[in-house]
Amino acid sequence: MSSSGPLSAGGPNAPPAGGRLRALRRAWRRTLLGAGLATAVAAPAASAPAAAPVFSGQRAYQLLEEQCALGPRTPGSRGNRALRARILAAAAAARLRAVPVCFEAPLGPGGSPLEACNVVVSAGPTAGPRLWLGAHFDTRPWADLDPAPARRGEPIAGANDGASGTAVLLHLIELFGGSPPPQGVDLLFFDAEDSGAAHDASGFCLGSRHLVATRNEFGNPLAGLVPRGLVLLDLVGETGARIPQEGYSLAHAPAWTRLVFDRAADLGLGVFEPVPGPAVYDDHVPFLLAGIPAVNLIDFEYPQWHTLADTPDRCSPATLEQVGRLVTDLVYRP
Repeated sequence: MSSSGPLSAGGPNAPPAGGRLRALRRAWRRTLLGAGLATAVAAPAASAPAAAPVFSGQRAYQLLEEQCALGPRTPGSRGNRALRARILAAAAAARLRAVPVCFEAPLGPGGSPLEACNVVVSAGPTAGPRLWLGAHFDTRPWADLDPAPARRGEPIAGANDGASGTAVLLHLIELFGGSPPPQGVDLLFFDAEDSGAAHDASGFCLGSRHLVATRNEFGNPLAGLVPRGLVLLDLVGETGARIPQEGYSLAHAPAWTRLVFDRAADLGLGVFEPVPGPAVYDDHVPFLLAGIPAVNLIDFEYPQWHTLADTPDRCSPATLEQVGRLVTDLVYRP
């Protein structure tokens, strides 16, 4: 993801600087406003609460550590392919449908095209509106904000920036295997989110942009599906995290954003703060541009962002558990 506001208003991609940053903000605001983004969401039909399985923060943290043990998960890398295989294997073990959606993406400016693959895992009934939950599973190829200039060309571990949201979705796959959800749910694992140049937002979110652009084409697993909305998970594992209402989500999908944060309040989840937060160019923006309500759950106030210190010890099972409890409740109590 990429910064789309003041320096504190960003996402996991290096923020543009100075006048270029201001121009980029204006350009994206014009694009978003001109696209007629959804500003309201119809209230879901009332239904009897379904028994929800228990989301384990400890299990999610273990899945986070396992991802980091694979090494860098940049598009085309051994770690990326290994993680994609684990996602597919987890879905197979839970007897869920999983479809890779592959495309070519450059690794950074001027880079040769590499194969990148989103993965869509589907569960629950096939009829009716569906809940979409997303996270990017790739990691940043360069620690461009590391305090040691000599090490800024090294890839990051991506514990919070990549592995945290993916860990929550992987644990949900396990839960779905034992407790099928009462509504249709699609888990969207995005590739090629974090390989853009520091001052060029066009190089980010390539996986989500491709998935949205081709979603009505033959063979795309999202073709013909009616989403209630998307909940994006990014930077959701930090110890002591505080997740506000991300700026684009609140401006262009306010009813959906407030529904999600109201649910967090009902559950007593203190990680989520119903206050306006920075605008972040992230994997939810292509969905907003397509008129699909989307909320980005992100704590961008993360000092280790895009540094070699983005390691598992910066993350917490307690934070992952609160995030997991929220999305589990959204799944099992539509």
